[in-house]
Amino acid sequence: MKILSLAIVSIFLFSCSGKAQENQSKIDKKISKIEVIDFYGTHRCVTCKAIESNVIYTLKTYFEDELKNGKISLKTVNVDDENNYKMAEDYQAAGTALFLNIIKNGKETHIDLTDFGFSKGRNKEEFSKELKSKIETELKKL
Repeated sequence: MKILSLAIVSIFLFSCSGKAQENQSKIDKKISKIEVIDFYGTHRCVTCKAIESNVIYTLKTYFEDELKNGKISLKTVNVDDENNYKMAEDYQAAGTALFLNIIKNGKETHIDLTDFGFSKGRNKEEFSKELKSKIETELKKL
């Protein structure tokens, strides 16, 4: 039991490292876009719900054109749904997690914003301001 608990804690800690990860999946090299991915579990706390709500608010408020033209997309992914296990595993998301998936020239870079999400998730204005800035920074690089 202790080993299982340690493994779960390790997965959570590694998924919250805040570091970008390279993913070598095959993607059309012409595609350049940002996917905002909000992972969640079936049983969600107030902060987890606030993170999703604030992501949606930020995208609709500041990136409406980019959402319409496909430059930015939002995915909400229930990690408890067995159809999503592979994706959750690829991102090392064992529960609530927030990522930017930057797709540029056929390469994916995962940017883990989970720590940010939990620290700012219940402050809509602060969360939105910082997420907007992070997305704008990545859009400039596309």
